Amino acid sequence: MSEPGRELIVDARQLPPPEPMERTLAALDELAPGGEVVLLLYREPFPLYNILRNNGYTHRTQLRDDGTFEIRIRQAVST
Repeated sequence: MSEPGRELIVDARQLPPPEPMERTLAALDELAPGGEVVLLLYREPFPLYNILRNNGYTHRTQLRDDGTFEIRIRQAVST
């Protein structure tokens, strides 16, 4: 889990497309080094995954008990 203040939450569960994508990409622009964007949705954002991969981000997706997809997005670590 990231340190306090280094996590940006995008709660897009009630937003129609394309707002979740737009808000997530805007949050990534604001992301501090070592920070994390947490996207909350009721559907899995498959198109977002390719965008993240192509732009140097990694993600972890977890399905919560309430049906929310929690997608944690970070800058990929360079090797």
